[in-house]
Amino acid sequence: MSKFRIPKIPPTTNKTIRFPNDVLEQVEAAIVGQDCTFSAFVIAAVRNALEELAEQEKQEKKE
Repeated sequence: MSKFRIPKIPPTTNKTIRFPNDVLEQVEAAIVGQDCTFSAFVIAAVRNALEELAEQEKQEKKE
């Protein structure tokens, strides 16, 4: 059994970004009834996009 560790909140920085209204509406609709904030959704989406880009770069280097 692993030892319990209190999770640390990573440092954050506020950024003001503009979203097209249709994107805002789609995100808000997607998180209704979910245990998810707008920020958490956007962070997860950006991390996913970054992982995909890294995978694409690996594939391109193999070719």
